[in-house]
Amino acid sequence: MPKLRSRREVVARCNALTAAVREALAQLPARAGEADVVDAVWQAEGLGVLLWALGRIGLPPYDLAFDHDRLLAVSLDGATLRPENEIEQARQTARLWHWRARTSALQREDAIALPERWKSFDQLVAATAMRAHEQGLLPRPLRGDFPAFGTVYRDLTDEQRSEADSIAWERHRALNWLCGLGKSWDAVPTDT
Repeated sequence: MPKLRSRREVVARCNALTAAVREALAQLPARAGEADVVDAVWQAEGLGVLLWALGRIGLPPYDLAFDHDRLLAVSLDGATLRPENEIEQARQTARLWHWRARTSALQREDAIALPERWKSFDQLVAATAMRAHEQGLLPRPLRGDFPAFGTVYRDLTDEQRSEADSIAWERHRALNWLCGLGKSWDAVPTDT
């Protein structure tokens, strides 16, 4: 694993994200359809992950976005980073949720062929979900899939799928950045 960012860097990024999210929220609902405002609001997920890494808040499940008011009220005085192994486990969990979102999109678009050993996407997802659960990275699978919004991921509505995808991507990016991947916040790889 690459070297974790310093506490100072994480606190500085939290301050920058807090300002960006606060500004974006102040522009709602008037500018709710504008991509830059929507993107800034979604960065609250990255802020939440960094605040979690500093031990200030809990990490909600991947079908529940962070509460904006709670995020913006957090104090960073005396905050210290969680242990590296805890952060790495959270990063692996985020990567898996992001993988599930991408797999769902590729499956819907019929844009990728499965490796030979898998007979179906459902089989691949079921095996991944069970293995990740056994490793403590995911909750218990539900009917061979990641549980989300009270159902199985494959049955999500388009709106739920979009929300789950955004949550997973933002959290994955934040954890990869925290773990030293990418040259800057805006250039973090999120390979799955």
